[in-house]
Amino acid sequence: MLSDFSKLETFLTVVRERSFSKASAKLGISQPAVTQQIKFIEDYLDTRIVDRKKNGIRLTKEGEQFLAIVQKIEKAVANAEKELLKIINKDINFILGTSFMIGNYLLPKFLNEIKTKINNDVSVNVSVSKDAIEQLLDKKVDMVLIESPIFEDGIIYREWLEDELVIFSNQKLPKRLKDENLRSYKWVCRNRDSHTRILFKEALDAAGMTDCDNFNMVSEATSPTTIVQTVLHSSTTDVPTTSIVSRHAISDYVRSGLLHEARITGVNMTRKLYIAYLKDRKHDAFIEHVVNYLMTVKV
Repeated sequence: MLSDFSKLETFLTVVRERSFSKASAKLGISQPAVTQQIKFIEDYLDTRIVDRKKNGIRLTKEGEQFLAIVQKIEKAVANAEKELLKIINKDINFILGTSFMIGNYLLPKFLNEIKTKINNDVSVNVSVSKDAIEQLLDKKVDMVLIESPIFEDGIIYREWLEDELVIFSNQKLPKRLKDENLRSYKWVCRNRDSHTRILFKEALDAAGMTDCDNFNMVSEATSPTTIVQTVLHSSTTDVPTTSIVSRHAISDYVRSGLLHEARITGVNMTRKLYIAYLKDRKHDAFIEHVVNYLMTVKV
């Protein structure tokens, strides 16, 4: 029983997520499969170890004892994996696929740390989220970091960091914007099928505000880099030129005073960033090592 690491991993994930459904999503298996694996453990131990509650799960006394044993096994396996990484072929080039925002603005902050963690070179392919997922399915990249999950069979998606979309300009804006503010500005917009633009449109619709398709759009671009640079070099004596982008993309410019950010009154535009990799590599030492590091990143 204790050598069946997949069932032990399922048990640990249920405990940490405090939910069978969340464990299912994290592990990339069906919820009935999670339930079946926990039942297998309980049948083997001939005792109940997990009680389901309305607000999550609770371990029984026997479940707490079993957890302590499994955590010791997990620690031993983690130490063994560190030793294993020392003897794995050092010529492997780990390839990350990322969206434009993550690859250009977020990943560079800790890319060297990833290289150090796995003691190997890391290459980065930057594209739109859809293309990154296609590269993953074609096994052209080892892992992808994206802000818009495109759910496909055979892929595990892990919620990673929280991101926020903000309005920005090279002119000072009110800290809290109203509908009339948005309608008065010039806009550099993302392309219509962009996840950022779709999220922006949905947020405005939910708040009963003017559809962003009816704003005074002066240009449209796919890349957040192009958008940031266009706004950065816009006139500072005319009506403010604005756009919407991840706060990670403009943080350095905001700190230096070159750009100014604002939020919309009554509108919350946050989203999750995701780590994705193939299910058949979920026990790969390199994948696990990179995922474990990324889950500790603070930005």
